[in-house]
Amino acid sequence: MLTAIVGTNWGDEGKGRMVDLLSEEYDVIIRYQGGNNAGHTVINDRGRFILNLLPSGVLRDGTVNVLGPGMVVDIEHLSGEMKALTDKGISFAGDHLVISDRAVICMPYHKLLDCLEEDRLGDAKFGSTRRGISPVYADKYMKKVIRFGDLLESDEVLKKKIGGIVEWKNLTVRDGYKHEPVDAGEMFAWLKTYGDPLKAYIKNTTTYLANALAQGKKILFEAQLGALRDVDFGILPYTSASYTIAAYAPIGAGIPGVKLDRVIGIMKAYSSCVGEGPFTCELFGEEGDALREAGGEYGAATGRPRRVGGFDIPASRYGVMMQGATELALTKLDVLSYCEKIPVCVAYEVNGVRTEEFPMGEALMNAKPIYEYLPGFHCDISGCRKKEDLPKEALDYILYLEKAVGCKIRYVSVGAERDAFLEL
Repeated sequence: MLTAIVGTNWGDEGKGRMVDLLSEEYDVIIRYQGGNNAGHTVINDRGRFILNLLPSGVLRDGTVNVLGPGMVVDIEHLSGEMKALTDKGISFAGDHLVISDRAVICMPYHKLLDCLEEDRLGDAKFGSTRRGISPVYADKYMKKVIRFGDLLESDEVLKKKIGGIVEWKNLTVRDGYKHEPVDAGEMFAWLKTYGDPLKAYIKNTTTYLANALAQGKKILFEAQLGALRDVDFGILPYTSASYTIAAYAPIGAGIPGVKLDRVIGIMKAYSSCVGEGPFTCELFGEEGDALREAGGEYGAATGRPRRVGGFDIPASRYGVMMQGATELALTKLDVLSYCEKIPVCVAYEVNGVRTEEFPMGEALMNAKPIYEYLPGFHCDISGCRKKEDLPKEALDYILYLEKAVGCKIRYVSVGAERDAFLEL
């Protein structure tokens, strides 16, 4: 069984919570793209965890957790993340963590360039997390990066490689941005400090996962961000620099020849968005503030307040299609318990014309939301564990969304805890 858990919207849909829940059924959990520019918040019987790089399955003993070749990894951040988990009793012994030798290392100068460019853009900034993601992916496709496999080479070989890259990089840092140049010796020392302790986890994940499949192991692919942040199919330029869609999962994991059996799309019962760019359904004023506070909508990686809105049907229908979702999980339904009536963005108005399609480019930038309101259930549903426990208005809302996006909602989350869900 090969299953991908992916976001259908702008990210922050609750993927980590669902991976933590469903990982009990799987042997191997793989992060296949992105870096530490977003986070998954997981609450279970072991505590509250924020994971930026590690797959959410790492919180279950007996699982193998893989950082795939499609990822870009800040090894200093990864070291800190691992220590935080170790301090809470999580062990990385055995094959609990596997890092692809082809995964790319996000260097300090990538973060520097990210900050320099955002500062240069000023009011036209893309809303980057300033963690170096776009610069490191750009360097990957320029074929000028350090990969985890390079850490296994001799110091002489590694020094030569980082020296050549830094010489090239300073053409931009020093001569372009007029910033103090990057020092190759410092970069080598950084790689040794944070890279050496990770050598034991580095493997050829293509061979490793091929063997796991041959043994009948069940594999779960964990995405970062959502369909609308995909570099090809998202709201460019306000996207990530990687492929967030399920179709990329086997490639980013290192086993491009396999096919997915299930794609579980994750969507919130309302909408949220971190960063710049078009967010048509956004609610403002008291209505927006009330929803943000009820949902605790602040970024797991950055702490930034998220923009919020009612459930966005055009965006969600598009995201479900792009992900090829076979089923859906609806998260944070309990957050809407405070609503007397539930806001839903049913369509957009673009240049005076109503559309139910999700536009791109300037049309999306100029789109205005068309809202309708559904009856609220206005009661605490956090204790519901089966369909029959839900009030009629909550069940009606679920069925309404299911029909609107054209895909079966199988799971409904009614709280952050591991058991706070029901299956329809």
